[in-house]
Amino acid sequence: MSFTALHRLLGVEPAPLTDEMIDLAIEQGISETDDLDWKSALPPAKGLSQTDYPKDIAAMANSGGGMIVYGVAEDQKAATGRTDVGDLDEGHERALRSAAVTAISPPIFGLHVHRLGAPGSRVVAVVVPGSVDGPHLIYRGELFGAPVRNDADTVWMRERQIEAMYRARFDERRHATEALDHLYAEAVRGRDIESRAWFIAVGHPRLPATPAGRPTREEAKDTFETAGRRALSYAGRHGIHPLETVDRLNPRPGLRRWVAPNTATTDTARWKEAWASVHHDGSVSIAAAIGAHRSGADTFLAGSQVRSAAIECAVADLMGLIRAVGRRQALTEYEVVVGVEWSGAEPLLIQTVDQHGFAFDGNSIPLPLYTRVATTVRADVDDGQFLDQVHDLALDCVNQGGISTLQLIRITDDEQ
Repeated sequence: MSFTALHRLLGVEPAPLTDEMIDLAIEQGISETDDLDWKSALPPAKGLSQTDYPKDIAAMANSGGGMIVYGVAEDQKAATGRTDVGDLDEGHERALRSAAVTAISPPIFGLHVHRLGAPGSRVVAVVVPGSVDGPHLIYRGELFGAPVRNDADTVWMRERQIEAMYRARFDERRHATEALDHLYAEAVRGRDIESRAWFIAVGHPRLPATPAGRPTREEAKDTFETAGRRALSYAGRHGIHPLETVDRLNPRPGLRRWVAPNTATTDTARWKEAWASVHHDGSVSIAAAIGAHRSGADTFLAGSQVRSAAIECAVADLMGLIRAVGRRQALTEYEVVVGVEWSGAEPLLIQTVDQHGFAFDGNSIPLPLYTRVATTVRADVDDGQFLDQVHDLALDCVNQGGISTLQLIRITDDEQ
């Protein structure tokens, strides 16, 4: 699902971009705006960085995002007809993405390139995400400038505008840190960390979602279900997944969020208690008890003892939520913090298993304090690249406990 400038100008609900929308825009004579630009021809792949393409992309990003549609003629800024840009091969598309990274500073990631129309009336729409890293600069030799949209035109920022955008970037970073800290503290609140260790993880989109309306219960349910399936594809079923012990089918409304409450409420199941939430702005959180897990029919680990596989499953579930929400709300980047909270007297100990499958802590490092892991996750990459991020985050989380390998999250040779 997507919601672009064209959706907004046509009064269309969030939906995939279609060729029919281009026809409708031409029929209605939709005019260019600060987030929509008509172009009759697609710039060539060769020497792309020397064309106006980087300037146009940077201007859109500096203006909060938008889309450039190649293959539409305009008169006095209003769409008048199709011009056909021809076939867009893989190499040309790669050049479009590459120029946004190599010819612009800071680079712009997350372009969405859409091929629309039949032969003879081909259109290419490039959707540029909003950015919190502005101002994005264009260099020409030793000179540089920061382009920005001014209604239907592209102009250059003046010194005061550039200064204001840098100030906004630094303010955003501070606010993002504060938002993450708040989410994390909220997830820890009320957990019995003095008797058993808890996995706490939160993710906050760098550019929060601005949906047309609050997600419905059905949409939240679908998000939790999709996240659960993705988590199983990352780490398999040979572990305790927090999303398997929350009520994914009946999320409850919370403060600007949907909460999947714990279902492990009986005395025999309480050891795997978990909670998960999806916020309206795209943030996600998971809190799961991972200390004092069952070790036998009637035996349990100590509250300070944590299986590395439990951490892997919890990381997979967090990343499943990020993938599901990111896809649904077209989010590109998340700031993520993962921790294990334990305030008991004994040091925290992360256990793995030996080659025979028996619990092994010979290489484990007793931790008086678990250092929270912070990272940036790209939510818009392909499945293989996203799995790499799942793997690396899980590895960071177990490494500090002396564990060097993962048990459940694997990357095959084809995915490396």
